[in-house]
Amino acid sequence: MAQREHWGTRIGLILAMAGNAVGLGNFLRFPTQAAQNGGGVFMIPYMISLLLIAIPLMWVEWGIGRYGGVRGHGTTPAIFGLLWRHPLSRYVGVLGLFVPFVVACYYVYIESWTLGYALFALFGKLPQVKATAGTSPEEYLRPFRDFLTHYTGMGGGALYRPSLAAYLFFLLTMVLNYLILVRGISGGIERFAKVAMPILFGLAILLMMRVMTLETPYGSAVAGLNFLWEPKWHELGNPRVWLAAAGQVFFTLSLGFGAIITYASYLRRNDDITLSALTASSLNEFAEVVLGGSIAIPAAAAFFGVAAAQVIAASGAFNLAFVSLPAIFANLPFGHLLGFAWFILLFFAGITSSVAITQPVIAFLEDEFGLSRPRAVTATMLALFMAAHLPIFLPKALDEMDFWAGTFLVVVFALGEVLIFFWGFNPSAAWREINRGGLIKLPRVFFFIMRYVTPFFLALIMGWWFFQELPSYLRQTAFNVWITRGVLILIFLALCLLVYLSGRRNR
Repeated sequence: MAQREHWGTRIGLILAMAGNAVGLGNFLRFPTQAAQNGGGVFMIPYMISLLLIAIPLMWVEWGIGRYGGVRGHGTTPAIFGLLWRHPLSRYVGVLGLFVPFVVACYYVYIESWTLGYALFALFGKLPQVKATAGTSPEEYLRPFRDFLTHYTGMGGGALYRPSLAAYLFFLLTMVLNYLILVRGISGGIERFAKVAMPILFGLAILLMMRVMTLETPYGSAVAGLNFLWEPKWHELGNPRVWLAAAGQVFFTLSLGFGAIITYASYLRRNDDITLSALTASSLNEFAEVVLGGSIAIPAAAAFFGVAAAQVIAASGAFNLAFVSLPAIFANLPFGHLLGFAWFILLFFAGITSSVAITQPVIAFLEDEFGLSRPRAVTATMLALFMAAHLPIFLPKALDEMDFWAGTFLVVVFALGEVLIFFWGFNPSAAWREINRGGLIKLPRVFFFIMRYVTPFFLALIMGWWFFQELPSYLRQTAFNVWITRGVLILIFLALCLLVYLSGRRNR
């Protein structure tokens, strides 16, 4: 068996893990979710979910990954086979390849929008409409919304018709992902994270400081913060708020995607897990709660007023990022530079996550089939390139892929991994694995949380989605929806076949 790569430095590992977690959701999805679910009250179930689900599951995924990596495996089909001696274990692990691959298929395309918009902003190619007295927010935002519609081609018709610029930036983004991945773990992903993450945090702090000084006749950024964080206590009894908070914590830390397990597989046997995982998680939470909550919504509140900001937040993350923020920057001194900073910030957040969620399939081809790094990366990126055309051209495909791979199956997979590690495997051995080489010793209470509390909450979330959300998706019978589902089934079956062949090869 060929020698597996390792992370070069501890700081490189932490920044790469943080880059995996810090993504578009930190700056777009979080403020939208918080605004739609009771403002400050949202943070109570958010923090409880962080302690009872996210942090324990983070340690579980790091432990699973290091355990498998020491034994020459970096992906869940093989690692689950080691942990749970059952014929089904490897096929449960297929979700650890399916989920990140499918998410990458649409994530890279959205990521490419941010790169295109960054350059458009820098060179003054975004709409330059100035706000005038008496103009409603909806009327003023129309040119910016039309620009996004033209750029992505997501208008009416049987197929989307993206602009040539959108497709060219998609190709460029694919090439950039390829160039990072083909250079390996320490030479590509780690080296890029050491550059990208400090730039990301620097730009976010710069934008936050500028936004906090905004004040117009319509409102101020401080009023936006009050709107975002002011508790609406009557919402605390709403189960949707709790489930939305748990889902956001899950989403923001990239749990259940398989990427953390693969990244952790490049640790050495006695490398620290406990403090490193906590540090990477803390960086992500700082990016989300402090920085992500202090840019988009406060800026919208200052420029359009609190009531309009609430409507904008409810309209979705795309409108917040690609419509409202460019409109605000168009009315500020050096707005083209602020727009460039905003979109290049999003691009760095996106690409550090996209290389992470592409890595599991690459690692699978390397570890289980013995492919060289260049061949594994090339094969994975070619498959991703072809599948990415589904959300680029087919209406509803992005939503369908995001629900199955980015929402529902993430929770199913996370529940499976914690049950396998703390029930199918020896729970005492799992606890020792997490604590081996740790720079801090975990309190024993987390053993109880990982074994009982975390799976209980995951089962609760999965059950809610199964009974409340799944039926509405299954009732969608549009032709393009069934095409998307058919492609997803083919991808899943192809991965199952690869897992089967790898099992026969490695007997």
